[in-house]
Amino acid sequence: MGRTRHSPVASAEWCHLLAIAFNPSKTGVVVFQPTLTLANFVRWFGNSLYYNAAITSIVLAVIVVLVTLLLAYPLAYLVAKTKNAGRTSFYMILILISMQLDLVIRMYGLMVLMGDNGLINASLLQSHLIAQPIPLMYNAFGTVVGLVQLSLPFMVLSLIGIIRNIDPVLEEAARSLGGTRWKTFWSITFPLSMPGVLAGSLLVFAIAISSYVVPALIGGWRVIVMPINIYQQIAEQGNWQFGASIAVILFAISLTAVYAYHRYTEKRIGGLV
Repeated sequence: MGRTRHSPVASAEWCHLLAIAFNPSKTGVVVFQPTLTLANFVRWFGNSLYYNAAITSIVLAVIVVLVTLLLAYPLAYLVAKTKNAGRTSFYMILILISMQLDLVIRMYGLMVLMGDNGLINASLLQSHLIAQPIPLMYNAFGTVVGLVQLSLPFMVLSLIGIIRNIDPVLEEAARSLGGTRWKTFWSITFPLSMPGVLAGSLLVFAIAISSYVVPALIGGWRVIVMPINIYQQIAEQGNWQFGASIAVILFAISLTAVYAYHRYTEKRIGGLV
């Protein structure tokens, strides 16, 4: 196989980002200095406000990965095991349509459902199941729901192909030897689908940890994550250098997840892929 070709535009953008991140921190117009500095990164590590946002970002991303996997696996299994071609095509169209909808529109749709006067709270109030609206938005719960809704199609697509390629003879052999469906799933199906689980989890993690729109709209700026920090520094305070340094740290976290994924697949799944 040939070498992977990288876009010169993307490479130039990353060089530009690094150049800004290592420049002295100033507000207003970006002016490149002849000397580079680590002051922006020292400031980040020296302020709990910023590294707490990083911890929040990582924790939320991990929760989103787990919840998305729990929801996506049954859906992917259903699509992969459906033998009717027309029904399979219908499911795939629904998944692809959900991915094509504008993100902001999807989030506003969730706001209509989850707001204090939204459909969920209105239905519960009318049914006398609750006495006052449940705060479903502007908190970590709402942010997780929004990120799961955003990430679900990507996880489903990552799993469908892997599950479909599992030889059904293996599952039939396990059941013929007395294994229950549940035991067969955990001993045969799930282990063989781990490449898709890990690939989908990595993709969802990257989406969740880098999302700005969901924490801004559904979280209401009350869930402070790294993309919110970046926006505040660049758009509100005009501190491009410090905002760029936060972006570099966010990229480093994502790169660490990619490295861990490759290390795990090499050690544990290399013999199955």
